[in-house]
Amino acid sequence: METKREGSEKKVMVVIDENEYSYYALKWVLNNLKESITDSPLVLLAPYSTPNCNNILAAQLSVAGIYSPLSTTLELIISMQERNRKIALGLLEKAKSICATRGVKVETITELGKAKEVICKAVRKNGIDLLVMGDNSNGALKRFFLGSLSNYCLDNANCPVLAVKEPK
Repeated sequence: METKREGSEKKVMVVIDENEYSYYALKWVLNNLKESITDSPLVLLAPYSTPNCNNILAAQLSVAGIYSPLSTTLELIISMQERNRKIALGLLEKAKSICATRGVKVETITELGKAKEVICKAVRKNGIDLLVMGDNSNGALKRFFLGSLSNYCLDNANCPVLAVKEPK
């Protein structure tokens, strides 16, 4: 049976990505949840995805495949994936430096996969009590067609989810 932590022992996770809204969320946590992040390190998660290789793989099945061996294509995919990982690590470094200026201890996680699945898995694996995400306030139509990462996490994360909007 899982035991709930009290007050300042609660684990808070902030999702960091390349958009500015994730940094609004981080700053909101640092300004408003000081008590919750004093005894437990703030968890920063930067998921990174595999590159979209539909065009590359389709080329392998066409005449272009004659001129581009599969091993070269796999090397390209691996190098793109490594580039995405380095970007995620850079984003985490920026977030860590913001936290360091406030004297907040952090724990960083970067993981490969679809962002929504990585986030929910990390919440379960790390016993997170509150998930905080930036909300880019896409319009209703765009959200309907593309879906929303925050909506997915609201439905699938096993902790409360806070979506922080850009301050106006």
